[in-house]
Amino acid sequence: MTSSTDPQLPETDTGTGTAAARPPLVTRPLLLRFVTVIGASASFFLLLSVVPLYAKESSGGGSNAAGLATGALMLATVAGELITPRFVIRFGYRVSLAVGLVLLGAPALVLTAFDSIAWIVAVCLLRGLGFALTVVAGGALTVSLIPPERRGEGLALTGIVAGVPSLVGLPAGVWLATHIGYTQVAVTGAVVALAAIVVVPGLPAREPTPDQPLGIVAGFRTPGLLRPTLVFATTALGAGIVVTFLPLAVPSEYTGLVAVALFVQPAASTAARWAAGRHGDRHGPAGLVMPGLLASAAGILVTALTGNPVAVVAGVALFGIGFGVAQNATLTLMYARVTASGYGTVSALWNFAYDAGMGVGAVGFGVLAGPVGYPWAFALTALLMLIAFLPAWRDRVAERAAAAAST
Repeated sequence: MTSSTDPQLPETDTGTGTAAARPPLVTRPLLLRFVTVIGASASFFLLLSVVPLYAKESSGGGSNAAGLATGALMLATVAGELITPRFVIRFGYRVSLAVGLVLLGAPALVLTAFDSIAWIVAVCLLRGLGFALTVVAGGALTVSLIPPERRGEGLALTGIVAGVPSLVGLPAGVWLATHIGYTQVAVTGAVVALAAIVVVPGLPAREPTPDQPLGIVAGFRTPGLLRPTLVFATTALGAGIVVTFLPLAVPSEYTGLVAVALFVQPAASTAARWAAGRHGDRHGPAGLVMPGLLASAAGILVTALTGNPVAVVAGVALFGIGFGVAQNATLTLMYARVTASGYGTVSALWNFAYDAGMGVGAVGFGVLAGPVGYPWAFALTALLMLIAFLPAWRDRVAERAAAAAST
């Protein structure tokens, strides 16, 4: 199978590999990288649902304040992701990761120093920029440490390492904020990010490549990269909505249900991401993109039954499965369509899709939920997500045409 029918894309490996002579997956540099993954992910997800709750309660802005907090976090992350590839080229992986962890952790220490929405937004902006540095620089570094024959599995393993903190952090953050207070949770989120800096000197400084780096603009102009980016961004809409508004949308008598649902969603995503990675290495990731999108939209639609506990848990579980499949399939596919010089741009595009989708989902849902209510807002979001079926279908057609041309 060739990479794509798009002329802009180089001929590269597909990452499917063979059963024979499989190289080792876990190495010392990859283990050190996992430490920074855990630190950044734990800090990010521990506060992801907590900060909107804090903004809603402390500033008096209601659901609009909650959406604004998440939107500011995602906006800064998206902006940071677009400039991080150049930052990495100039300063390397180690500096980029260290600066990112500082910006992610230090502002959290002072989150509750003031309760104005302006202060909360400022903290979110700094943390978003820090998170952008950790995920883009870290993503490019990670894929350079994984054998191409096991790329899907390696990215899935990385997803699990990042997923465990989200699995624990999302529900734990809400529970801890309720029982011990916002300040203690914010400090904990700061410490786990800052502590990970100690392993950064053991990581490679930069990945040397003989090719001219693929720029962000060129990446957006490449159909074989743009189409998976659009599909994944659409699934990420639901992620931003679930983590921000599920605690607000579920009736107060089902408060315990929120913690369960916020555990189930990342658990389902993590398991699905692993399964998708193993399947993709053996059969190719392209065939998983559309099923991931459809399952994500179906899950959001089921979650619209916010007054039914079974439907809420089932909905977020189905969304989590689709989202996990889409995560691994789109990322693996995009890395397979570039040479090593394009890893930074792929990491930036994919994370841009993730965070832009989450941010737009949070802000847009907050505006929509006001006039129509949470159930209808969930249902309308599910229908909106189906628009991405078109680029998913076109990408699948191009992939099949490329495969036919290579035989």
